[in-house]
Amino acid sequence: MNHSVALEIARQGFLTGTMVVLPILAVTLFVGLAVSVFQAMTQVQEATLTFVPKLLMVGVVMAALGNWMLTRLVVFFEFCMRHASEVVR
Repeated sequence: MNHSVALEIARQGFLTGTMVVLPILAVTLFVGLAVSVFQAMTQVQEATLTFVPKLLMVGVVMAALGNWMLTRLVVFFEFCMRHASEVVR
C-alpha cells in the first residue's frame, strides 16, 4: 500500500468536502444570525421563523452553486478512481 497516495486522496477528500459544504454553511450561518437579531429586536420567538428563511436560502444556494458543487465532486471521484490502483498495491 502506498501511504503517500492514500494520504493525498484523504487530503483531497477533506478539501473537496470543505469546499462543497462551505457555501451552504456560510449562508445558513448568516441567515440564522440575521433572523436571531430580528427576533431579539422584535421579541418574536417563533421556531419556524428561523427554519423557513434558512431552508429557502439553502435552496437558492443549491440552485446557484449546485452545478459547481457537483463538478467538484465528480473531479474528486475521477481523482480517486485514477489513483485507486496505486493505493491497493
